[in-house]
Amino acid sequence: MELGESWMTWGLTGLFLASFLAATVLPFSSELVLLAMAGAGWPPLQLLVAASAGNWLGGMSSYVLGHLGDAERLLRWLRVDAADAERWRGRVARYGPWAALACWLPVVGDVIAVALGLGRSPLVATAVLMLVGKALRYAVLLAPFG
Repeated sequence: MELGESWMTWGLTGLFLASFLAATVLPFSSELVLLAMAGAGWPPLQLLVAASAGNWLGGMSSYVLGHLGDAERLLRWLRVDAADAERWRGRVARYGPWAALACWLPVVGDVIAVALGLGRSPLVATAVLMLVGKALRYAVLLAPFG
């Protein structure tokens, strides 16, 4: 049984959980699960809502981790050196919550979310823009299905 198929047995809850995990610092691909479910005939709108909600909440958990956490400890845990951390701080200061649109990106999206929290980016604007970016990514993936 493939990865996407095993998550499919959990239905939309499985997609939500897979999407949540994919938006944290854990290496995981929610796109595989989403596309497997879309190919199996699941309604695209339901898939979009479940995947977007899970991925958004996972991204917001990274934001909260950055907002509440100790910056030095987080940077060590994420294995980010001081120069990279300073570059990310500069980007957060420059782009503010608009950077949240890019939280869907593989690898760096998690770092962006944590950096937004560390940089105290405004919560509501960050949350809305993060949701928009993540939902648009899934909508593009689902476009051929519906």
